[in-house]
Amino acid sequence: MLNRVILMGRLVSDPELKTTTSGISVTSFRIAVDRSYVKAGAERQADFFDIVAWRNTAEFVCRNFSKGSLIAIDGQLQSRQYQAKDGTNRTVVEVVADNVSFTGERRDQNSYSQARDSYSQIPAEPTPSYSNGSVDDFQEMPLDDDLPF
Repeated sequence: MLNRVILMGRLVSDPELKTTTSGISVTSFRIAVDRSYVKAGAERQADFFDIVAWRNTAEFVCRNFSKGSLIAIDGQLQSRQYQAKDGTNRTVVEVVADNVSFTGERRDQNSYSQARDSYSQIPAEPTPSYSNGSVDDFQEMPLDDDLPF
């Protein structure tokens, strides 16, 4: 059987690190994932997914991500049931994160802007042009009738 979920989206709020009574780190957070299809004249829609991360993964998320951060998650879908305070039975479906990754987006936008600005001040190399060449720059290719095609 196969149970794999791969998502990339933005955190809806800052993740908060918690510890269980047995001392295990855990965090739960929600991400928004844009849908790829947009109806003409309509705004892009998003789906929201609940994510749970344990141990080192939870600590990594809380240390490196905040509200609005783009995050990639590889995990498993899990459902569980509980009884609410009003006595009704509830079902929760969430992704248990096995791996969490950066997506290449720069976290510190100021340092990114400074690096981009300093890079843009470097003169670009001219693109080579063959319009200035002469016939002598090219080698004559013999015609061979024994080509296999």
